[in-house]
Amino acid sequence: MRKIKTDEEKTATKIENLLSDLRLNIDDIGFYLAEFSPTIIYNRLLLLTEAAEFAKEERNDIREY
Repeated sequence: MRKIKTDEEKTATKIENLLSDLRLNIDDIGFYLAEFSPTIIYNRLLLLTEAAEFAKEERNDIREY
């Protein structure tokens, strides 16, 4: 049976695809987000990166045992 993707999984895949494009300058994207986006977008981006970092570290800790 096929698993239906949640909106969060679809969004994560979109972000992954955007970040995997090596032609994009990540520094410029950060600049434009900081300059032209509301503060709430910046704060949500920080939360997203913290959650990803926590999940990655937790998975690596489990593999060490």
